[in-house]
Amino acid sequence: MTEALRAAATAVLAAARARGLKIATAESCTGGLVAGALTEIAGSSDVFDRGFVTYSNTAKQQVLGVPADILREHGAVSRETAEAMARGALGKAKADVVVAITGIAGPGGGGPGKPVGLVHFAAASRAGKLTHREARYGDIGRSLVREKSVLQALAMLKALAEK
Repeated sequence: MTEALRAAATAVLAAARARGLKIATAESCTGGLVAGALTEIAGSSDVFDRGFVTYSNTAKQQVLGVPADILREHGAVSRETAEAMARGALGKAKADVVVAITGIAGPGGGGPGKPVGLVHFAAASRAGKLTHREARYGDIGRSLVREKSVLQALAMLKALAEK
């Protein structure tokens, strides 16, 4: 793990720990890398509850309860899907704050309006906060899109845990 990822994950855990919060993740294009970054830090089990890797649309529906009409109308890579994933993770986990990620890491899979490097993030809390971010990293390579996505997700979790 890079020093930047380690520092970001450590900061998220410290912020959540300070407020007695539990964390969960709902990941698609990052395939569990956010959960992996958090659990790489020793002692994270007092804060990290669980991670959901829902790569397929079927998994998003079955595991997180993302409505089929959202996937049909907006696609898997959309604000609506990211927000539904976050709400679903809150409903399924024993967590106070969650982050959800869905995107197109590449090298293929992009198209008109949804290019390679497009990633949607949603962070939600039991207190009713819901934030969304859209990133357009470009066709910078699968690994770099995923790494940048993990850093963004950790930043959103930290911000939510600090409020």
